[in-house]
Amino acid sequence: MARPREFDERDALDAAVECFRQHGLKASSMRDLSEATGVNQPSLYNAFGDKRSLFTAALRHYAATALRERLSRLEQDHTPKEAIRTFFRELISRALSDADMRGCMIVNAAIEVAPHDPELRAVIASYLGEIEQFFLRALERAAEAGELSPDVVPKDMARLFLGLLLGVRVAARAKPNRALLEGMMRPALALLDLPASPRGRGP
Repeated sequence: MARPREFDERDALDAAVECFRQHGLKASSMRDLSEATGVNQPSLYNAFGDKRSLFTAALRHYAATALRERLSRLEQDHTPKEAIRTFFRELISRALSDADMRGCMIVNAAIEVAPHDPELRAVIASYLGEIEQFFLRALERAAEAGELSPDVVPKDMARLFLGLLLGVRVAARAKPNRALLEGMMRPALALLDLPASPRGRGP
């Protein structure tokens, strides 16, 4: 009979996420991860496999909690354009309150891991795709309600906002300055307020 795990897997993954956010995949040793999670190395290996497998599990956990739960909340609690604005306001607030400048695990992985690991690159790209689809759904709903300028192409703007997210996250790790980050955000979000077509009428 297999012995039951003597640790909470969710708590361990939460701690592993923070370790990987702080140090990245390459620089995080299994000893670092053991110390961060409070789980001895043999138990980590038994539960998750090698370091790359633990990273993959932590990335999946981060996407399910920090990403999908947030996107779902924004879609449920806000009108389409306000959901996008709130996404970026929260993004900047989180970046500025991140004293250790750990950044977003998905964005960090896109920079460090994706260029060298085709399998993980596909996983990371899928998570970025989920964010792009969040923007696209909001923009398409705003367009259908006549709240978006007919000059705005929702698919293009969704990709612009994804690029803005990546840029803000990277800039915040190098220079966590509110004026800088808000200055990056304002011109893009201003496109949401271009004159819209009358409700119910197309371009």
